[in-house]
Amino acid sequence: MSIQSAIRIDAHQHFWRYTTQEFDWIDDALSALRRDFLPTDLAPLLQANAMDGCIAVQARQSIEETDWLLALADATPWIAGVVGWLPLASPQIAALLERYAAHPKLCGLRHVLQAEPDAFFEDVQFNHGLSLFQPTGLVYDLLIVERQMESALRLVDRHSEQSIVLDHLAKPRIAAGELQPWATHLRELAARKHISCKLSGIVTEAVRDRWKIEDLRPFVEVALDAFGPARLLFGSDWPVCTVAASFPRWCETAEELLRNCTAAERDAIFGLNAQRIYKLAPTRCENVTPR
Repeated sequence: MSIQSAIRIDAHQHFWRYTTQEFDWIDDALSALRRDFLPTDLAPLLQANAMDGCIAVQARQSIEETDWLLALADATPWIAGVVGWLPLASPQIAALLERYAAHPKLCGLRHVLQAEPDAFFEDVQFNHGLSLFQPTGLVYDLLIVERQMESALRLVDRHSEQSIVLDHLAKPRIAAGELQPWATHLRELAARKHISCKLSGIVTEAVRDRWKIEDLRPFVEVALDAFGPARLLFGSDWPVCTVAASFPRWCETAEELLRNCTAAERDAIFGLNAQRIYKLAPTRCENVTPR
């Protein structure tokens, strides 16, 4: 790999061993994802696209998967961190957080809020579990869709000291070309300085078989203006992105969309922000080689 001026991190990707029971969200439209995706698959893609490492994000809501991802990270130096899952609404969550937060590569947790009803955002037990995050130093990844943004605003205001990263720009309606009300709500979220945002997962919100960069540009420009280069993080959403774009095509697209940023701003978005926000150890993100 050529020497980079700054560390480059894919802040959002997934690994899994596929089973029909555990990955029932992979429907016929996503049938290409019905196979295993492992570090040996991702390593050459990271290397070819000048990435120093990645953050592995949960794809199943199970403690077993969190343990598996952490084991992968322990065995793979370039997996810089893991955003796992724990049962935040469980009465045992305090003990679980104490145990898992001690793992040096657990950098955050996520719940699949996009699949929950609006009432879940108000759930007392869930909010109690989330309130215990801040002392651990873990980040909370916020996975929602556009229609849930108002509920998410109320949620993040209840946890104003917690570092939160919004996944996939809250999945705007790119295929329909509908900027509003998404843009207004995104700016409201961005006004909360404890929230950052991943530039990830948007090609799959476009018309997957014929999207163009200009379909994405208005949404990325809103996000860049709202959060600024200091609170945007590049992520591939690999392998999910591959139903709409290859890993190299998305990297090239992101580079083009950020062409008007300064070199320092691009360095921040493509890695330094992830390193800072998730508190990643830089030595864990180097020497990407297939295993």
